[in-house]
Amino acid sequence: DILVDGKVCDCDVVVTCQVGDPVPLQVKLTNWSKHSVGPFALTMMPYQDYQNGVHNYELQDAITFVGSNTFHIDTVKPTKDSVYFGALLFLYTGDFYLNIKFHEDNSSRELPLSWLCLPSVHIRATEPEA
Repeated sequence: DILVDGKVCDCDVVVTCQVGDPVPLQVKLTNWSKHSVGPFALTMMPYQDYQNGVHNYELQDAITFVGSNTFHIDTVKPTKDSVYFGALLFLYTGDFYLNIKFHEDNSSRELPLSWLCLPSVHIRATEPEA
């Protein structure tokens, strides 16, 4: 589950926020398998999609993380959750996306694609209200 500014997100929803206001993020990983899973690293990467096949990940002048954009997850037991909190601060207006990836920690071998990425979250940063 992914929550942006307290709202559950899916790939069809655009979350609107204001430039200059920290936007709380929450990612909850639930283990529905019969076995413990982990260790993982959870990485959140913002980008802009130029709608021509180009994704711009060089956004250090437009977006900053409050805290870290990578979280380490030791083990998640069967039917249990692991929840991670962070925040984004948008410095400019625009449409941005958040790519959320899980990958094996301390290993160069990545998990199968079905485990690797969650659908991108679409966030629209607007001018602050006067």
